[in-house]
Amino acid sequence: MLTKTKAKQLAKWWLLAFTLNTFTFLSALAQDGNAGINEATMRVRSFFLTGTNLMYAIGAVLGLIGAVKVYQKWNGGDPDTSRVAAAWFGSCIFLVVVATVLQSFFGV
Repeated sequence: MLTKTKAKQLAKWWLLAFTLNTFTFLSALAQDGNAGINEATMRVRSFFLTGTNLMYAIGAVLGLIGAVKVYQKWNGGDPDTSRVAAAWFGSCIFLVVVATVLQSFFGV
């Protein structure tokens, strides 16, 4: 019959063996972190190109809307036509420049 002391020792040994076995098994399943980092970099780069194209498209739509708004104000004889034109076309130019600068800055 096992005494309490021997039972505790046996339980400690079993716990140690179980822990070592678990760590050995998990380390065998572990993969290289570089593959995951490279995969994430590739996916972010592909999303970045899509986002850049989206910014170009938004800039084009804003340019068309701005042109219509400026044309309406110009034909209406509003005195602040130049302010509206600067605001609309400035936003378009800002989107295109930001997309281009970010693309060249990150080397995508």
